[in-house]
Amino acid sequence: MCWSARADLVVGGAVTAVGVLALVRAHRAGRPERLPLAALPLVLGVHQLIEAAVWLGADGELPAAPAAWARTAWAVIALPLLPLLVPLGVRCAALDAGRSRRRLLTALVLLGLLVAVPLAHAVATHPVGVTAHAHTLDYRVGVPHPALLLAGYLLATVGALLVSGDRGLRRLGLLTGIGALVCALLWRLAFISTWCALAALASVLLLHWTSTPRPAHPHRPPPPG
Repeated sequence: MCWSARADLVVGGAVTAVGVLALVRAHRAGRPERLPLAALPLVLGVHQLIEAAVWLGADGELPAAPAAWARTAWAVIALPLLPLLVPLGVRCAALDAGRSRRRLLTALVLLGLLVAVPLAHAVATHPVGVTAHAHTLDYRVGVPHPALLLAGYLLATVGALLVSGDRGLRRLGLLTGIGALVCALLWRLAFISTWCALAALASVLLLHWTSTPRPAHPHRPPPPG
C-alpha cells in the first residue's frame, strides 16, 4: 500500500519492472527452483498497480464496478495468495538445505495453506470495503479471528525466510519483519501507508538473490563410478 494513487502507480511500475528482471535473472542463472520466489516482486508490483485503481475508486474517480473488482483483486493477493506463495517459494528454493530444515519449511507451507483457506473464504463470501483516511486506505474484508490469522500469516511468511538457511533470504526476512512493524506503527499512528517502500526494498533484495550462484559443497561425496 502506498500513500496515494500516484505513488502506487510510480512505485508499482518500478517494482513490476524489478520483478520481470528477477525472473529473467533466475532463468538465465539456471536456477529454476528460484522462479516461484523470484516472481514475488512481480506480484507485489501488480498489487500496487491494482491499489492505484482502489484509490481512484475511493476518491470517486472510478465507476463502481471496476472499483469493486480492484478491491477484490487487491484482497486476493494480499490475503490468501501471499501467505502461501512466500513459504512455497522458499521451500522450492531450498534444494541444498538439510532434511530437517526442508521438513520445517514444508510445515510452514502447510501453515500458509491453513491461513490462506479462511482468508480466501472471507474474500469470496464478503464484499471488500475500503475507506480513505488521510494518506492510507482502510480495508474491510470480514476476516474471522484476525489476530490468530495474522500470527499464522507472519509465521508462514517471515518465518520461512528466517529459517531458510540462505543468507540472502534471512536478510530479507529480517528486513520484512522489522519493516512490517515500522509500517504498521506509521499506519496506526500517522495515518500514512509506507508498505510500498518495504515492498520495493524487498524486491531489490530478491533481485540480487536471484543471480547469486549455488553454494559449493566441498564435502559432498563424489558420484559412484
